[in-house]
Amino acid sequence: MRFLIRLSINMVTIMIIAYLFPSLVRVDSWVSALGAVFLLGIVNAIIRPIFILLTLPLTLVTLGLFLLVINALMLWLVAGLVGGFHVNGFWGAFFGSILISLISWIFSRIIHN
Repeated sequence: MRFLIRLSINMVTIMIIAYLFPSLVRVDSWVSALGAVFLLGIVNAIIRPIFILLTLPLTLVTLGLFLLVINALMLWLVAGLVGGFHVNGFWGAFFGSILISLISWIFSRIIHN
């Protein structure tokens, strides 16, 4: 049940960002948003830890700020794999990943309290 709530929160988050910032992220339908969220969860569980491990020295030198770049790359990767989910280049993925993190965190805090 918790997984479905988290999936729903992230899907709504992506839809809100696509509506408010169409120059960053564009979603053709809610099905595309659901597919993007599902694949983003898989990518963050499998590929992201590998990237973090490989770039650990760079992450330490930048005091963790390079993690923002890794998050952007993961979102950009998902946009390349999911039809109907589009991110406008690296900077769109960068700012989109920051917004997704912030808004989903806010929704999670509201729902779980």
